[in-house]
Amino acid sequence: MNVLLIGSGGREHALAWKLKQSPLLTTLFIAPGNAGTALCGTNVPIAVDNFPALAQLVRSEKIKMVVVGPEDPLVKGISDYFKEQDDLRWVGVIGPDAAGARLEGSKDFAKQFMEKFNIPTARYRTFSVGKGDALGDATAFIGTMKPPYVLKADGLAAGKGVVILNDPEQAAGELAAMFAGKFGSAGKKVVIEEFLDGIELSVFVLTDGDSWVLLPEAKDYKRIGEGDAGLNTGGMGAVSPVSFADHTFMNKVKERIIEPTINGLRVSGIRYQGFIFFGLINVKGEPFVIEYNVRLGDPESEVVIPRIKSDLLELFSAAADHKLRGMQLEISEESAATVMLVSGGYPGDYQRGLPISGLEGESGGIIFHAGTTIRDKQVVTNGGRVLALTSIDSTWEKALIKSYKAAKDISFDGMYYRRDIGFDL
Repeated sequence: MNVLLIGSGGREHALAWKLKQSPLLTTLFIAPGNAGTALCGTNVPIAVDNFPALAQLVRSEKIKMVVVGPEDPLVKGISDYFKEQDDLRWVGVIGPDAAGARLEGSKDFAKQFMEKFNIPTARYRTFSVGKGDALGDATAFIGTMKPPYVLKADGLAAGKGVVILNDPEQAAGELAAMFAGKFGSAGKKVVIEEFLDGIELSVFVLTDGDSWVLLPEAKDYKRIGEGDAGLNTGGMGAVSPVSFADHTFMNKVKERIIEPTINGLRVSGIRYQGFIFFGLINVKGEPFVIEYNVRLGDPESEVVIPRIKSDLLELFSAAADHKLRGMQLEISEESAATVMLVSGGYPGDYQRGLPISGLEGESGGIIFHAGTTIRDKQVVTNGGRVLALTSIDSTWEKALIKSYKAAKDISFDGMYYRRDIGFDL
């Protein structure tokens, strides 16, 4: 089977690495890919939202399955696009249509969905530019809440649209900036919700719209600084499994969150096919949903996928054919940990095109490329998050030791990484 994987990050390299192991795979194409995915298949220089060019590639290379990595093409309707092409309707697409992608594309839609189907989440209200005195009403609502205050731009904002502030005047100022266009059109509608005090984790399922399989859970670390200080990033590292996600807790997640979500989508007439990422928080043993994503996480993928022993392409085929019921996912009992090497200055301004050395090290782990490319036969940096160093061992603590050892062998100008991944477990 010829497969097209869309995306260019660490998540896509992890998916490519796993798909390459499948005996069902004939040829793997990655658009646009990175220096790591080039080791697993054929990179094709097509942007993730260039739907006509992607469709033409599927036609010319007789591709039977399209796996969508990032959220942006899903929210823009790539699944719908393929269904609308008479000669491509038979192509299996792993990723929801635009209606399902609203779970991530609109924070307000997601909150309304959770409220409608009694899925536990934080109390909230939504305010929109052009609807009454949005700023005045939102500021008044903040006055009814206890700090800290959670402000969320409704639309996609490249992972930067969530702000948590303790001072009501600062919150009002941030609201004004959002309404004025700080996050473009994504912030013209803002969700304000109560702060939930607990510890976060990520849970993932693959669904065909009726049945679902549970993937390994993970915990990632978003802040740039150690001890969870500083600005938010796309993720500085992750571990799997998560110690507090025991049998009792996960049963609550399945019964109160996963099943109502799948059922809610079905009742709403949304034929959801692909991944659902549940961003959860454990509040004194009770799970609440912070957010939905409609794809795998990054860097969570870099610890989740290596723990999957089953054939991932076989699972994707079952999901595409609506035959997931009865499928079993075999998971390794070992632990995985990943450490992200990032460019100096990230998540602010940073340089690209810096040569990377030490990639041939013998750490025994897996190097997943995120922001890399090849120039003049040399692997160079091409993003803020550059490499994810993943290791496997009997515990995540032992796995981390391996990943940190591997980090010492790799270098590029300005390279930085957190040395305290897993500190709160």
